[in-house]
Amino acid sequence: MIKQLSAYIGEYKKDTILTPTFVIMEVIMEVLIPYAMAYLIDFGIEAGNLSVIVKLGACLVAAALISLLFGALSGYYAASASAGYAKNLRKGLYYKVQEYSFYNIDKYSTASLITRLTTDVTNVQMAFMMIIRIAVRCPVMLVFALVMAFSISAKLALIFLLILPVLAGGLFLIIHNAHPIFESVFRTYDKLNNVVQENLRGIRVVKSFVREDYEKEKFCSISQKIYERFSKAEKILAFNSPLMQLCVYAAILLTSWFGAVHIVSGDLTTGQLVSLISYAMQVLMSLMMLSLVFVMITISRASAERISEVLNEVPDIRDSDEPLFTVANGDIDFENVGFSYAKDPNKLCLSNINLHIRSGQTIGIIGGTGSSKSTLVQLIPRFYDVTQGVLKVGGVDVKKYDLHALRQQVAMVLQKNILFSGTIKDNLRWGDATASDERMKEVCEMAQADGFISEFAEGYDYEIEQGGNNVSGGQRQRLCIARALLKKPKILILDDSTSAVDTKTEALIRQAFQQSLAGVTKIIIAQRVSSIMDADQIIVLDHGEIDAIGNHQDLLANNAIYQEVYYSQMKGDDNHAA
Repeated sequence: MIKQLSAYIGEYKKDTILTPTFVIMEVIMEVLIPYAMAYLIDFGIEAGNLSVIVKLGACLVAAALISLLFGALSGYYAASASAGYAKNLRKGLYYKVQEYSFYNIDKYSTASLITRLTTDVTNVQMAFMMIIRIAVRCPVMLVFALVMAFSISAKLALIFLLILPVLAGGLFLIIHNAHPIFESVFRTYDKLNNVVQENLRGIRVVKSFVREDYEKEKFCSISQKIYERFSKAEKILAFNSPLMQLCVYAAILLTSWFGAVHIVSGDLTTGQLVSLISYAMQVLMSLMMLSLVFVMITISRASAERISEVLNEVPDIRDSDEPLFTVANGDIDFENVGFSYAKDPNKLCLSNINLHIRSGQTIGIIGGTGSSKSTLVQLIPRFYDVTQGVLKVGGVDVKKYDLHALRQQVAMVLQKNILFSGTIKDNLRWGDATASDERMKEVCEMAQADGFISEFAEGYDYEIEQGGNNVSGGQRQRLCIARALLKKPKILILDDSTSAVDTKTEALIRQAFQQSLAGVTKIIIAQRVSSIMDADQIIVLDHGEIDAIGNHQDLLANNAIYQEVYYSQMKGDDNHAA
């Protein structure tokens, strides 16, 4: 994991190396200051030698200024390195998620992925900055200060060595008990983000059903769990401060006590005792700072594992070793296809699917809720791979195509119509980035979208809000259809994408398709029989299996499911007319 995450330092290696370099130089200057101070006290102040006081005083000031300069430089490069590292890590995570198939994305919730890209990356960034700066400074300061202390008095310096195991053992117990709690906290953070995201997306539904109090209670419940677990972890980490103070004050008291005895016996000077106390503070403050690093590492370790989990996820849909880049035509063949979201042959949501669709045909798909209509068409552009059997497009197994090339020839308008913030032109050009204004107008006329676009003062430059919230559901559907048509696909899939459009407009869209998309294979999933009555073939799905295939007249005469849907809808139309 460490090796994997370290690779994202990238172009910031120079800053990463310069940071500890300047830290070490800063430490050297800080360690020399108490040593020079001992000479200042013994040979300057106590001896009353003004010349020594001036010279050593000037040296101390110079050493302090140089130490300050090195400290500032180390801070500057540490900030640059850590911010750059976080940038690369976020980029790596985002790019990795783009490679995921629907199966991989389903494995993680959207909220969890967002938490990993934000909170977890920030935690790792803070830990990285501490590692290249404080985690270098503390051991170096510890070693140098101990060496200087032993050079003054080996007996008194042993006090530091006796206290170190006590401190190290205490820190180990604190970290060992806190880490599992932080792992649990970040999993709960995922749930909190999911609640917030779900609430904001469905805020209109929440308000229409007057469920604000319920949503508040749900949010507060998860927030309370985070508070309780964080509090528990912080209570454990709180032992760090008293443990450090105990060790620091014990070292100072013992050094002062035994140091005074050595001064009386003449084995130690006053200046040397002052230096030893300074080195004691440096040693123990280094340990205190090191404990803070360990605390941050404890927190970030859980984050690092979560980030590494995303980076290690292997996309289950990939290009073949020698992919094909040309889709010959819009032929589609399902040969004994079965599919399971869990990749378990015993839990199939589609089974025994045998279909042969010729290029240019219009295919209607109808069935009850949960009959796997959407699942069936999502196999065509390889959003998921079949669990059993073979799926061919243009006479070739879809697994042999380059993914980009296959999906470029399959335009799909999903059930959930998504528009992005930007102008109408920006959204349309998802279908073709180089499309001319004339071409965009042409496809919008086919999708019956040009009429309402023309009513906007800005026309095609009208700004769409995030999610397309400033246009109606029907307008959103028509814009998504136009966007799909702009791809000039060989296969067009409409997954219940005219449900918010009135029947007259829907009829105009179908008419435009017949006139302009004669060579394109069109698959239309619909709840309304009127949407697919004119299709060449209609597929009736029931519980993930094909119940019947035929045209409107055949199914109306022979299929019970189709008859039930048709007559129930026609009865509704008659009542409405009455």
